[in-house]
Amino acid sequence: MKLNKILGGIVALACVAGVAVDSEACTNLIAGKKATTDGSVMMTYSADSHNLYGMLRHSPAGKHPKGTMRKITDWDSGKPLGEIPEAPVTYNVVGNMNEHQLAIGESTWGGREELADTTGQAVMDYGSLIYVALERARTAQEAIDIMTDLVSRYGYASEGESFTIADKNEVWVMEMIGKGAEKGAVWIAVRIPDDAISGHANEPRIRKVNLKDRKNVRYSKDMISFARKRGYFSGKDEDFSFADAYCVHDAGTRRGCDGRVWSYFNRFRDDADKWFPWVDYRSDEPMPLYVVPDRKVSVRDMQEAMRDQFQGTPYDMTKDIGAGPFHVPYRWRPMEYEVNGKKYCMERAIATQQTGWSFVSQSRDWLPDPVGGLFWFGTDDTNTSVYMPFYCGMTEVPAQVGSGDINTLDLNANFWVNNIVANQAYNRYDQMIPDIRKVQKDLEDSFEKRVPETDTELGAAVAAGDMEAYRNIANRHGADVARQATDSYRDLAGYLFVKFMDGNRKKTDAEGRFMKSEYGVPVYPEFPGYDKRYYEEIVKENGDHFQLR
Repeated sequence: MKLNKILGGIVALACVAGVAVDSEACTNLIAGKKATTDGSVMMTYSADSHNLYGMLRHSPAGKHPKGTMRKITDWDSGKPLGEIPEAPVTYNVVGNMNEHQLAIGESTWGGREELADTTGQAVMDYGSLIYVALERARTAQEAIDIMTDLVSRYGYASEGESFTIADKNEVWVMEMIGKGAEKGAVWIAVRIPDDAISGHANEPRIRKVNLKDRKNVRYSKDMISFARKRGYFSGKDEDFSFADAYCVHDAGTRRGCDGRVWSYFNRFRDDADKWFPWVDYRSDEPMPLYVVPDRKVSVRDMQEAMRDQFQGTPYDMTKDIGAGPFHVPYRWRPMEYEVNGKKYCMERAIATQQTGWSFVSQSRDWLPDPVGGLFWFGTDDTNTSVYMPFYCGMTEVPAQVGSGDINTLDLNANFWVNNIVANQAYNRYDQMIPDIRKVQKDLEDSFEKRVPETDTELGAAVAAGDMEAYRNIANRHGADVARQATDSYRDLAGYLFVKFMDGNRKKTDAEGRFMKSEYGVPVYPEFPGYDKRYYEEIVKENGDHFQLR
C-alpha cells in the first residue's frame, strides 16, 4: 500500500479537539547573551491554539509612498480593526524575526476584565503590535517605542499581554494592558540582565522593580496613577507591582502558568526548589522575574526546554493515573474538573498537544545581521516536532511550511505530518517516543552541523555586497531544511503506523528495519501489553470479576 494511502487511513488521528481560549496559551523562555554557550541572545515562543495552523509567516521588505495605509486585522479572529499610515521603509520579516535580528514573542494573561477596550475604536491588537514593530524596528528599544506609540495613537484592542523583545545585544520583557473606556494602555518594560534567564507563560511577572533605573526599566507615565485611580493600588510608588495591580492571581494561574517558567529555571538552577512553594500556592513569596543560571544555555537546551513536561518534578505528567498505561504526558481539555464539589486541575506543561507552531530565535552580534539572525521554527507539538533553522534574510517560504488550513489535510505540509506522528504517539507514548526521538535528533543534529558552513557561505556573499547571492543561498538552505524535515516525518508517520498496528509491535533490528525469517516471512510481532499499574487498577476496581479459576 502506498504511504499516502496509509496516512490517509489514519487521518482521524490528525487533530485533537479542545476548548481552551486560543490566545491564553503561550510560553516564552529567555536567555541573555552572557547566559548562553555561544553568546547569542535567545528567546522562544510557542503559539498554542486549538485552531491555529502551523505556518511560517513572511513579510517582504518594502518602500512605501507617502499616504500608503496599512490594514490592521485582529490576529486571533481575523476581524478588520482599521488602518494606520504605512512606514516609508519596512524590513524583511521571517516568522517573528526581522532582518536586523529583532525577535518578538508574547503570552496573554487577560488581567482585569474591566480594562478591555470599551471605546470600540481601538485598532492595535497584540498580534499586529508584534508584526508592525518587526516591520519597522531595528532594536528592542525601538520596538518598545513603536509598540507603545501605536497603542497611544490608535488604541489597544487586546487583553493583558506580556511581550518578549530581543535583539542581538539585549532582551526585554514588556507587560501591557488596556484602560477600558480610556484610549491607550498602561505598560512596563524591564531589561533582562545579560547573564540571566527569564520567561513568562500567560501570567504577568513584573513586580517590584527600581523605577529610577531608567536604563533597565521603562514604563508609561500613568502606570501607577491609573492604578491608584481605579483602586488597584494604594501603597508607595517604590512598592508598586504591575503584575499584582493589573491582574488577579490564583492557584490555577500559578500552577499552570508560573509553573512552566519554574520548570525552565529548574533545568538550570540546582536550587530552584526554593521557588516551588510559590508555584504550588503554599507561599506568597514570588518567584523572581529572572535568575542567573548555574550553567550556560545552548540552543539545543532551549529546544529541549520547549519540550518540557515537568519531567523529574512533583508535577511529572508521566507519573499520575492520568498518564494511563502508556505514561502519556498529555491531558485533554478542559483543564479543570470537579469531583464531589471540589475543583481539580490537569497539569499545563510547556509542551502541549495544541501548539500551532513554535520557535527558538538566535540573535548573534558577531555576524552581519542577515547571517546572525537564525530562526529555529517548528510546527505542531514542541515535544515531537523538529526545529528547522531559517535565516532572517530569507525571502521565500518553503512550500512545506507555507499557508494551509486547519481543516484540510495535506500530506506535503510539515504541520500535518507532524500532527500524524504526534497523534499516534498520544495513544501509546512510551512505546513510540523512542522511534520519534531518533528521527528528531538525527534531523536536528544534521541541521546544527550545517549552520557553521552556511554561516560562512552567507557571510561571504554579504561581505562581497552580493545580496542576490545571499538570498539565493538562504532560500535554498531553507527549502532543503523544510523538505528534509517534512519528508522524514512523513516516512516516520507511516513507519509508526506499520510497526504498532493492531496494538502489537513488529520486531525490528538494530537499524529499525522490520525483521523477516530466513524464508522471507515477516517475524511474528510481540505483544507489549500494558504496565503493571494498569493491571493492578483493574483488579482493584473489579475484584475477582476477571480472575481465572
